[in-house]
Amino acid sequence: MYSERFSFDETVAKRERIPSSRPNNTIDQLLLTPYNVFTDLTNDQLEALAQRAAYITKQRFGNVMRFFVPLYLSNECYNNCTYCGFSYDRNIDRYTLNDTEVIDNVQALVSRGFQHILLLTGEAQKTVEMPYFERILPLIRPHVSQLGMEVQPLEEADYSRLIVCGLDAVTVYQETYHKDHYLMHHLSGKKRRFEYRLDTADRAARAGVYRINIGALLGLSDWRFEAIALVDHLKYLYKTYWQTQFSISFPRITSIFDATRPLHPVTDRQLVQLVCAFRCLFPDLGITLSTRESAQLRDGLMALGITDMSAESMTSPGAYTGIDAEPQFSTTDHRSLTDIQSVLSHQGMDSVVKDWDRTYTCSGS
Repeated sequence: MYSERFSFDETVAKRERIPSSRPNNTIDQLLLTPYNVFTDLTNDQLEALAQRAAYITKQRFGNVMRFFVPLYLSNECYNNCTYCGFSYDRNIDRYTLNDTEVIDNVQALVSRGFQHILLLTGEAQKTVEMPYFERILPLIRPHVSQLGMEVQPLEEADYSRLIVCGLDAVTVYQETYHKDHYLMHHLSGKKRRFEYRLDTADRAARAGVYRINIGALLGLSDWRFEAIALVDHLKYLYKTYWQTQFSISFPRITSIFDATRPLHPVTDRQLVQLVCAFRCLFPDLGITLSTRESAQLRDGLMALGITDMSAESMTSPGAYTGIDAEPQFSTTDHRSLTDIQSVLSHQGMDSVVKDWDRTYTCSGS
């Protein structure tokens, strides 16, 4: 398990060794020592890194962009987190979709052209837990080509049971790898268990989940610290679970409800550097970009390393059929799937809403 290998102190030390800048180094030289690519880059260095990332992306993934859409099943949650709209201490109306409402929302999304759906919930073990998941997934599976989940961390046996129900992919963000900051922002509830969350990707991979997406919520800690931790985590996962597909996301925090807790803002330039750096360090890595970001930034990043994008995202339960419930956070890019596909087409790229990858890797399919 990765919690047995991860060292907070060593990660801090690696962060401290990153030079403030290396203006005379080429990108090749910076990439020889992977963490050095997170130094402050000159404009010329960033441009060279972006060109390298674009070349690798086209070489490994062609001109294809995969699309998915999130479907929130519930905003019920028993965790107190300083930044989350679903936090237990917030005085909001709680809502969990019933079976009929789930199917109505799925059908609404499929009618818009989506075939990849990511299911999300708060972490409310008494409400949205295994009995609910095992009932809901088989209802959705016949309607879509790929089904992912971003819910509370589960046991290995639970992931095995959900694979039988149709689960393809698991997303789990550590939120922050900085343990002190993690405890600062996760005040109570099961999510406060840092090591248990850190081992979620292990449990999912051991169960046989086909695709696993990890990441950090940028802004809770220094972005260079998070980048180093993500590099080390990915290296471990690739080495340990070589049959699993891995991807990464770089969500940036959009708000915080406890103003006494410090944030560490990440600029657009730094986000571009992160995307391009991880593409160069991990050529076959999936990289996801959400509608948290602006349309302009998303359009600019399309060819620089991104392989998966969300579209038409709504972050409250049942929002696609007009159910009025509290959202988890606000989005920025509100364009339709068709509008984004048009931008892709003008950039010479193709969109994919149905993914056949697993058909080619599973015997008997």
